[in-house]
Amino acid sequence: MPNKKSAMKELRKSVKRKFYNDKIEDNLKNLLKKSRKAIDAKDKGAKELVDKTLKALDKAAQKGVIKKNTKDRKKSRLHLKLNKSVKA
Repeated sequence: MPNKKSAMKELRKSVKRKFYNDKIEDNLKNLLKKSRKAIDAKDKGAKELVDKTLKALDKAAQKGVIKKNTKDRKKSRLHLKLNKSVKA
């Protein structure tokens, strides 16, 4: 337990940030799973779901929840998977 007033405030802030970041990460993971499943099932709404996922990835990287290279890698792999399923 922190002793100083500023340390107590930092602890409160870090707890709030963790809750916020975990929520964003959880939403991102769910969107990625849904997108991959929709692509594999050749669902009609896969394109819209992928667009929503890409937007969420951009926002997460902008907020600092995930790193820029992680965002780029996930976007690239998702695009490749979507394009392969469209061609096939």
